[in-house]
Amino acid sequence: MALVAATAFFFVERDRVAGKWKTSLTVSGLVTLIAAVHYFYMRDVWVATGTSPTVFRYIDWLLTVPLLMIEFYLILSAVTKVPAGVFWRLLIGTIAMLGFGYAGEAGWMDAKMAFIPSMAAWFYIIWEIFRGEASQINAGLANANVQKAYKTMTLLVTVGWSIYPLGYFFGYFMGSQDPVMLNVIYNVADFWNKIAFGVVIWAAAVADSE
Repeated sequence: MALVAATAFFFVERDRVAGKWKTSLTVSGLVTLIAAVHYFYMRDVWVATGTSPTVFRYIDWLLTVPLLMIEFYLILSAVTKVPAGVFWRLLIGTIAMLGFGYAGEAGWMDAKMAFIPSMAAWFYIIWEIFRGEASQINAGLANANVQKAYKTMTLLVTVGWSIYPLGYFFGYFMGSQDPVMLNVIYNVADFWNKIAFGVVIWAAAVADSE
């Protein structure tokens, strides 16, 4: 329900910000909307079977997590020209991270072996937003609102997204899969990361527009 409420908030607030920010807020609303719909499905799977709804969760992530990463590109594009390579590097790194994660959770690969390339892709994303071209573009901006939003978003990706590998670790590395622990950690991570990401962008958009 928090995701549904966040969706309504982001879509309504589009009318409050300048045109250059509307795409970013639209994407934020789409992220929380997609997640909310999938959580209704995941709730039903959990209640009916008592198993972790892995397939629905990864369908959600394959749609929403790349959109979240693209937000780095969008907020920079709102105030300056950004090369397309930034977009594609963030997108490909995210898909690789999710792809190996799903392969491990779905049993296509050994869970521990899949964890390694998935983490490597996450570290690549971290490097890109902290030391790569996107970071260099942000450092050269005169727009304090975008710079602040960018730095907060990097913190979310570094600290907030670390909850996901922790869930994977506790779910698959502790001798036997614990679906309750897995679901609780993943649910908290989605609540924090998807809503907070949008709120950070909204705050920057409002401040810049006003």
